[in-house]
Amino acid sequence: MRFVCLSLLAATLLLVHATSAPSAEKDALPLKKGERIVFLGDSITQAGVGKNGYVTMIKNRLAEKHKDFDIEVIGAGISGNKVPDLQKRLEKDVIAKKPTLVLIYIGINDVWHGEKDPARGTSKDRFETGLTEIIRKIKETGARVVLCTPSVIGEKKAGMNTLDKQLDEYADISRKVAKETGAQLCDLRKAFVENLEKNNPDDSEKGILTGDRVHLNEAGNKLVAETILAVIDP
Repeated sequence: MRFVCLSLLAATLLLVHATSAPSAEKDALPLKKGERIVFLGDSITQAGVGKNGYVTMIKNRLAEKHKDFDIEVIGAGISGNKVPDLQKRLEKDVIAKKPTLVLIYIGINDVWHGEKDPARGTSKDRFETGLTEIIRKIKETGARVVLCTPSVIGEKKAGMNTLDKQLDEYADISRKVAKETGAQLCDLRKAFVENLEKNNPDDSEKGILTGDRVHLNEAGNKLVAETILAVIDP
């Protein structure tokens, strides 16, 4: 009888843990009134606040869907930024804004800038420790965090772009960090690869989702907006 009781207790505890433990990909909470969302990143996010940018698309969609929520959207993208740059300006450009939700879209320059000179990029170790520190500091304020994987540097399919291998490695680091920190994951890398597989029959290097292999065109901005919205406001 004692063994049966202990077994039942263990099973109950496991069930409670399974149903209550946070998941980086499944713990999306409904948006609330007064949300303040900061989009942190590089030139892609800086351009994202433009008329047809992904940040603006998200802002307009949320305003339309949640008319009485008074959701504030703040762009915090700076051209050329890498993870160490985000670390340096985190307090001023993010924490001081008192966000309730922070979306981080970074990693392209960490790989791209190191193509010819690794010293100009960000090492994998520094990329991981930097992201971890950024997320930890944001979560300490009580804000939620969504971490995006880096999208593309070139639009050819089947890993044929020069930096695909490195970009996949950094995307894997972002996935690992999201899981370990309890941040939600927005897998833009996966979304872009799947989209290009279907919509780039001529295997073009650019012009499908980007204008220059990296920076988003209208279709790319739409894909990013829709992918993020599926995570933060399903």
